[in-house]
Amino acid sequence: MRATRPRLLIHMTADIALLTIREGALQVLMVERGTEPFRGKLALPGGFLRGSETLDDTAVRELREETGLDASRFHLEQVGVYADPRRDPRDPRVVTCSYLAIVPEPAAPVAGSDAAATRWLPVDTVLASPELLAFDHHEILTDAVEQARFKLQHSAVATQFCRPEFTIAELRKVFETVWGQPLDGPNFHRKVTDAAGFIVPVGRQRKSAVGRPAALYRAGDATTLTPPIMRPS
Repeated sequence: MRATRPRLLIHMTADIALLTIREGALQVLMVERGTEPFRGKLALPGGFLRGSETLDDTAVRELREETGLDASRFHLEQVGVYADPRRDPRDPRVVTCSYLAIVPEPAAPVAGSDAAATRWLPVDTVLASPELLAFDHHEILTDAVEQARFKLQHSAVATQFCRPEFTIAELRKVFETVWGQPLDGPNFHRKVTDAAGFIVPVGRQRKSAVGRPAALYRAGDATTLTPPIMRPS
């Protein structure tokens, strides 16, 4: 007789690292937990899978419930799965799928659900204080930020940080802020205009208080960068 395998009940959650550029810095949306466990600690927005939801559905719903933001309008992609049995003191079988989300000029978040407060915080500040974060969200945020930095090299995701129309200087600022490194202006201009389908001129210029008007661009149809724009070592 074939042995019956014991049933293992696993609870699935989705956690979202929502990144933007505010006040010249790469920032992440954090919530202050209003309930146990980790009441008062900072956490990424997220929560449990419900009913017939997909994990993507859960990520969108939880972000809306905890912050009032509509993630269906953002760039959203999976980062990884985290299943350490010590990650959630409520149950050793709480597994989470983490997401990277990117938004330009976000609306002010509004705390809801089990979040006592929501706030945008500089990524560097949050990652420098792992003791302030609940669960394994320091590890999740670290991985999400590194994924964003890597994807800037090979994909067109940088334009997701920008308004619908942007200058090349504004796009360069995205790369510099996410990578944390200054870039040579003329060299960057050549690389982004050489990358097929990355950006498209809109035929207008933006006036500046100083200097000449700057040409405006929009995101092209390309999803990958050919050739890639490599992060300085």
